[in-house]
Amino acid sequence: MRSFRGGRWRILAAAAAMATMPGCITLPPPPAAKDLQRDAMANATLPPNWKAGGDPAPVADRWLATFGDPALIALVNEALIHNADLRIAAARVAQAGGYVKIAGASLLPQVGAALHGGGKSGGDGSGLEGVWLNASLELDVWGRLRYGRANAVAQAEAVQADYAYARQSLAATVTKAWFLAIEAGLQRSIALGILASSQELLRVADDRLRIGSGNEQLVAEARASLGSYRDILRQVELAREQAVRALEILLGRYPAAELEVADRLVSVPPQVPTGLPSQLLERRPDLVAAERRVAAAFNAVGEAKAAQLPRISLTAGGSHVSSDLFVLKEQSNPIWSFGANLLAPIYKGGALRAQVEVRTAEQEQAVAEYARAGLRAFSEVESALSTERALRDRILILEAMTRDNERALDLVQVAFRVGSVDQRVVEQRQLALYGARTNRLRVQSEILAQRVNLYLALGGGFDAP
Repeated sequence: MRSFRGGRWRILAAAAAMATMPGCITLPPPPAAKDLQRDAMANATLPPNWKAGGDPAPVADRWLATFGDPALIALVNEALIHNADLRIAAARVAQAGGYVKIAGASLLPQVGAALHGGGKSGGDGSGLEGVWLNASLELDVWGRLRYGRANAVAQAEAVQADYAYARQSLAATVTKAWFLAIEAGLQRSIALGILASSQELLRVADDRLRIGSGNEQLVAEARASLGSYRDILRQVELAREQAVRALEILLGRYPAAELEVADRLVSVPPQVPTGLPSQLLERRPDLVAAERRVAAAFNAVGEAKAAQLPRISLTAGGSHVSSDLFVLKEQSNPIWSFGANLLAPIYKGGALRAQVEVRTAEQEQAVAEYARAGLRAFSEVESALSTERALRDRILILEAMTRDNERALDLVQVAFRVGSVDQRVVEQRQLALYGARTNRLRVQSEILAQRVNLYLALGGGFDAP
C-alpha cells in the first residue's frame, strides 16, 4: 500500500502533529520547598536565630581542615575510596540513573524487526523469506509517561543527595573514631600511671611489714588495690583495641588493631559559623533527599491518575516477503502500513482507583518523613550547640578538680611517708585523681566529637566545594 487517500493522510498528519507536541497537558510542578516546609511542619515556628547560640554567618565548607591533622585527612580520603557502605551508596546512584533512562525511553518510538528464512533447502521448509519492521509511539496525552519520567528523575536526585550525605557522614564517623582511638590510648597512659603508684604503695607496705612497722592487712589491701588497677588497665587496653578495629573497618582494612594512632588530641577549632535555621532545610543533603522524595511521590500520584485514562499510540510497519515455492497473492514489495491504537481501561475491579489511593498515601508518608527529618535536623544543631557549651563549662570544672586532686595526693603521700596517715587514705586520693583525669580526658574528646556533630548537622562540606 504505497498510496493513501486524502482522509488517511489527514489522520496521519494529525497524529504526527500530536506526536511532536511536548504534551497535550502541562504537568503541574511538585510543591515548592517553602510551601512544603509550611505544610509539613505547620506546628514548628522557626526562630530567626538558633536558640542555643551560634554565629549566624553563612556555613563554611572544608571543616575537616580546621582540625589541622594531616593524618586524619589521609584516613578520611582512604575511607572515601574503600568504605563498603559508601560504595553501595555509589552503586545506588548508578542504578537510579539507569531508571531515569528507562523511564525516558517510554517517551520515544519503539522499533522492532523480525527476519525469517525458509528457502527450499533450509530454514523451516516453508519457502517463505521476509523482513518485518514495526514501530510504535504512545502519545502522552494525559502526562502518564512524563509523570513517570519526572518520578524517576526526582528519585535519582534523592539518591544523589543521599550519597552526598553518606560521604559527609562517613567523614564525620571516621573523624570521631580517630578521636576515640586517641582518647583510648591516652586513657591507657593514665591507667599505667595510677598502676605504677599502686605498685609503689604495695612495695612500701611490704617494706613496713618486713621491718615490723606494718601489718599483713595493709599488705593485702595494697595488693587488692593493685589488682583492681590491673583490671582497669586491661579493660582500657581492650577498649583501645576495639576503637582501632572499628576505625580500620571504616577504612576498608582488615580489623587487626594495628593502625598507628596519634598520642594527643588536637585543639578544638574556633567557633564555626552556623547560618540561620531557615537555611538548614535547603543545605543539608539528607533534607534535600527527603524533599525530592516528596516530589517523586507527587509525580507517582499523577502517573496513577493518568493511568485511568485511555492510551493512544501511533503504529507503523513495513514488510518484504518472498517465496520460492508458491506465488504470493500480493506482489507489491515492500508493503507499508500506518495506524493508531486506542486502549481504554473499562473495568479492572477497582485496581486503578486503588493504585491512586496507594500513591496518595505514599505521598502523605513522604511529607511526614520530610517533617520528621527536618525537625530532627533542627534538634541536632541545637543539641550540638548546647552540648558543646555545657562540655566547655565542665572541662573548666574538671581541670580545677584534677589540680586539686593532684595537690591533695602529694600532701597525703608526704603524710603517709612520715606515718601520720595510713595507706587507705593514699589509695582514696589515688582513685579520686584517676577519676578526675579520666573524666577530663573524656570531656576533651567529647568536645571534639560534638564539634564534628555540629559540622554534620549544619550540612557543611568537609572537603573542597
